[in-house]
Formats: sequence, structure tokens, C-alpha cells
Amino acid sequence: MKITEHLASSNKTLFSFEILPPLKGQSLKDLMKGIEPLMEFKPPFVDVTYHREEYIYKKHPNGLLERISTKKRPGTVGICAAIMNQFKIDAVPHLLCGGFTKEETENALIDLNFIGVENVLALRGDAPKTEGRFVAEEGGHHYASELVKQIVQMNNGKYLHEETEPAFHTDFCVGVAGYPEKHFEAPSMKFDLKYLKEKVNQGAEYIVTQMFFDNAKYFKFVEDVRAAGIDVPIIPGIKPISTINQITMLPRTFFLDLPDALMDELEKCKTNQEVKEVGIEWAITQSKELIAANVPSLHFYTMSKAHSTYKIAEAVF
Repeated sequence: MKITEHLASSNKTLFSFEILPPLKGQSLKDLMKGIEPLMEFKPPFVDVTYHREEYIYKKHPNGLLERISTKKRPGTVGICAAIMNQFKIDAVPHLLCGGFTKEETENALIDLNFIGVENVLALRGDAPKTEGRFVAEEGGHHYASELVKQIVQMNNGKYLHEETEPAFHTDFCVGVAGYPEKHFEAPSMKFDLKYLKEKVNQGAEYIVTQMFFDNAKYFKFVEDVRAAGIDVPIIPGIKPISTINQITMLPRTFFLDLPDALMDELEKCKTNQEVKEVGIEWAITQSKELIAANVPSLHFYTMSKAHSTYKIAEAVF
């Protein structure tokens, strides 16, 4: 079922979450065991992220550089198939512009369509850690709006090098990302909303927000999005803080603010366990307020660790 159909058919806030594919060397069995407790809350869909391959350059005595892959996660397509088979729910793979050509994207979409995936989240993706800015792959997309356009064209039977018969049309529901505190590369919120609207104009049917810790920023974002003429569902993304390191890492990595009231509590923490408890309680309060506002779904960024999300869902669903 499409995400928009899940949202339209429910009279209450849904529960959904996002997982990371395991690093190479880790098993699918461990991933499934880790998320199985969250099935108690009947998520209609689960997002599966994708991370571009990362490299280092090794210098040889002759001066030549060899590019060596240092980090590659197992295939998102296969993990989606496994989730759908084991838990009988919809899987939503993330598709990236960064690191992929249009042909590779088309091939991934063909595979996803073949196994029965009906939803995708279209993202530009970040620059590699070794590079200061995002650069599109040669023959790839520069912007998420271009990726959305390619997906919609395939829905209409238009592939890169051919037109197909109606029986070979894909039928993906396309989601995109939204940023309550503005994408860090956008010069202003007004310009950020302009590009968000372009993604919707190209065919995006729902929005999932970046994590935020101040609900007022989500509500203001929704207000601004509606004022910009965008009327698709907006799903809030929630991330419970769980380690001392995240107190500085999350704002630096995702360009967001932690509210003063949250920081007042976090500053009292001496251990990761204390931080985790504060993070759970803060997310419970966030979730209750968002549910009271009838948001379409609460979407949790679990980082494939279920404990905090389980405790939050147990308290609010």
C-alpha cells in the first residue's frame, strides 16, 4: 500500500520508523532481531536508508593514488524485500542522487518494482566526508527534484532510453525530505520552501521532516509550507538523544538547535544512561503534543536501535 493510502485510511496518528542497513560483516538476522520489538506497535511502513560508498586514497611509492572502499552497507533493495517478507509491512527505500547515475537509479527502481515495493523516499544525499560540498555523479542528478522527476517519468512509462507499454509502468508513491530548521545550504527558509515546492510540483506526494527537538519549529514549518501552497502530508521526524556525544554531534551534523529546557536537563547527566533517560522523556513529551495535534504519523530515527523508540511508543501509542 502507498504511504498516502496508509495516512488517508487511518483516523489516528500512525507509528513508523527508519533503520540503517547493517555495515558489511554484520548480519541481516541481527537487524531483524533488533527491530522486531517495534512490530508490537503495528507500523504500516519502515524506511530503509541508503548510504553512498565511502573511500580513502592510499598513496603508493610510485606516487600514484589508489582509491579503496572503506565503508559500504549491504543492499537496501534486499533488506526491503526481507522486511516485507518477514513482517508483512511496507518498506520504503531511500534513493540518493549522490553517488549514482541515472542509469543506476533506473535499475534500482526496476528491481524495487519487481519485488513489490510501492514507495520510495527521494533524497539528494550529503557530500562524502572527504569532500567539502556535494558534487553530482557524472550522469547523475544534482537535485532531489530531478530524482523525483525521473521516478514519476517511470510511473508514466518513460524510461531513459525508451517508452514502455502500460503494463511496464511503475507506480511508486514518492516522498521527500523537509527541514523545519532549514536545509543548511539554503540561504533562507523562503528559498528552502521554494525548492521543497519544486519537489512537490515534480510529483512528490508526502514530506518527512528532518529531526527536530522543538515542536514549535515543526508547527511553524507546517504553517509556512501551507502558506507556500504545498498541501501534501507532512510527517514529523523524531530522534531521541541517547548518548553524551550526541549532545554536540547532532546540532553540528544536522544543523539544528537543542532547546534550552532540554539542555538544562542534559547538562545534569553524567552517563550515557542518564542522557538516554532524558532523551526518552523529552521525546515522549514531544510525541504526546504532536499526537494531540493530529499529525499523520510519528516517524522515529532509530539508528537501528529499538530500545529508546520502544519506550517512547509504549508510553504514547
